[in-house]
Amino acid sequence: MSKILITGATGQLGGIIIEHLLKTVAASDLAVLVRDESKATDLKQKGLSIKIGDYHNNDALIAAMQGIDKVLLISSSDFNGRFQQHKNVIDAASAAGVKHIFYTGVSMRDVKISPIRPLLEDHFMTEDYIKEKGLTYTFLQNSLYFEVIPMFAGEHVLEMGLVFPAGAGKVSFASRNDLGEAIAKILGSEGHENKTYTLSSKNAYSFSDIASNLSTLTGNNIVYTDMEAQAFETMLSSLGLPPAIVSMSALFAAAIKHQDFEDCDSTLESILGRPQMDLNAFLKSNYNL
Repeated sequence: MSKILITGATGQLGGIIIEHLLKTVAASDLAVLVRDESKATDLKQKGLSIKIGDYHNNDALIAAMQGIDKVLLISSSDFNGRFQQHKNVIDAASAAGVKHIFYTGVSMRDVKISPIRPLLEDHFMTEDYIKEKGLTYTFLQNSLYFEVIPMFAGEHVLEMGLVFPAGAGKVSFASRNDLGEAIAKILGSEGHENKTYTLSSKNAYSFSDIASNLSTLTGNNIVYTDMEAQAFETMLSSLGLPPAIVSMSALFAAAIKHQDFEDCDSTLESILGRPQMDLNAFLKSNYNL
């Protein structure tokens, strides 16, 4: 069996991937890269090999990858110099003789003409760099998580309605758990060399759809307001949100309005071998309806 190293292992997606991988892969064949060993106690108890390091420490990265066949590079959640962080991991994998690198990117239309290019172009730069290094690759292009809906909708959506400047744009959302399970199935099997998987949904939903479904589920009239973008940013700033969060929310709204995340795909369901979570199931679960 191939020896697999998972980066970002203590994050939410990493945890789900490991949980599902352990159903088919022996713990002794799994290693994890973590910044803080104290956060990996449960993984150590399960028999996984713990490697200490982060995306900035080249020596630690190369040491962590000795004897590793496959590396899953989970994209960094730190947007400051993210491409350089990814380059460090890729360079280390190449130096350590890793055979195959898997990368969690994003599923979207042409990033070069998207309003969110400044935030997400590094995903595609990372994919290009992996190819340039001559590594065998598998690109896992994830759609936006259902789990971002509450972040965009705000804490009081059930009482005050849904305010978000996304127009009629739709998103082919998928749940983090479905994506994690599918990635585990790909990572734990063979035959994925130099392939790109679009992991999104067969259905796309607008924020008007979200408000309508919440109305049906709650019995209350929850209205979607497509607020003007500048007014939305001003509103978020007035609530005391950090400028980086305000900017990120505005960029995602603009990209959704631009229809960058509308494309649907059945690949995720095919890999799962079962129906994926739909909008109503997510809303019921998240809002306890």
